Amino acid sequence: MTGAVIDNTARRRFELTEQGLTAFADYHLDGDRLAIPHVEAPPALRGTGTAGRLMAGLLDQARARSLKVVPICPYAKIFMQRHPEYQDLLA
Repeated sequence: MTGAVIDNTARRRFELTEQGLTAFADYHLDGDRLAIPHVEAPPALRGTGTAGRLMAGLLDQARARSLKVVPICPYAKIFMQRHPEYQDLLA
């Protein structure tokens, strides 16, 4: 079952739990800029689309909060390049 992407502010990361496992994207918030240095999915979730759903959820939250995104992690960069609907969020 797919859960919602949550902002775990205590750990400074967005999380998505699927199949009892948690994928996450670490972040640093500086004013209205959200830097994403690392995205990780557990091995059992790789290739299932979990990381993509995590990225979409965090980007939707960034948009709702009027944040600009700095994708440092290679996966985050590629995801944003492949999804033009999120280009307006690039810092």
